[in-house]
Amino acid sequence: MSTFEDREKAFEARFAHDADKAFRVTARRNRLAGLWAAQKLGLTDVEAEAYAKSVIQADFEEAGDADVVRKLIGDLLMRGIEVSEIEIREMLSKMTDQARHQIESEG
Repeated sequence: MSTFEDREKAFEARFAHDADKAFRVTARRNRLAGLWAAQKLGLTDVEAEAYAKSVIQADFEEAGDADVVRKLIGDLLMRGIEVSEIEIREMLSKMTDQARHQIESEG
């Protein structure tokens, strides 16, 4: 195998690893965001876990964060909890950092 092929395989492996990590960070972030919203909604622990899973699933509707933001705002406003898009996006940013830290500390 040539050095070029070795480099190409290493690059492909690194790309796959980075993509997998980004997916896990986003899923963890969405779970944390769901738990955050569940606490604001006053859900029980069991209900909060189910709600967090629904936030994770909402992210598969379209590319980007708009689907998650829309779900969180809609669910909170439906219960009379005032929240802005800016507040949700700031929370998602913090949760992204927290999720990345958790995943990196897991190994």
